[in-house]
Amino acid sequence: MIMNDGAAPLKIMRDKAMRLCSQKEYNRSEILKKLFSWGCRQEDAQLIVNELVAQKFLDDGRYAAAYANDKFRFGKWGRIKISYMLKMKGIEESVIREALERINEEEYLKSLEEELHRKRKSMKTASFPEIRAKLFRFAASRGFESEIIYRVLENIR
Repeated sequence: MIMNDGAAPLKIMRDKAMRLCSQKEYNRSEILKKLFSWGCRQEDAQLIVNELVAQKFLDDGRYAAAYANDKFRFGKWGRIKISYMLKMKGIEESVIREALERINEEEYLKSLEEELHRKRKSMKTASFPEIRAKLFRFAASRGFESEIIYRVLENIR
């Protein structure tokens, strides 16, 4: 339990943070930013975050796994883009690696292939090398790895 001279305001901030975390997944840095925006001091914010972690309201691994899953399934993002965005959110490299390992390889390839087919249908006719280059750039911009893009492009004519 968090205790300090201003225990009541600290308890209010902790309870508010708990409510947020019970509605949606957050990571440590997001909650720290929220606490700071509410006027919480650095050491008090760290105490609150530690308590939230201890009580399983916050879990960067769970956050990273949910984020990676959502961005892959709904955003059609590749591992590179997901990894980059998680790094920007302050998630540790080992946690990111674990989250990305949970993405099913078959589904990953199938998703890329479907996106490339969809993109191919929307393209104006051009030479095959030009189409291939455009599809490669499209997939790379979505964060897919070069070697996987080349492998999938072999099946697209």
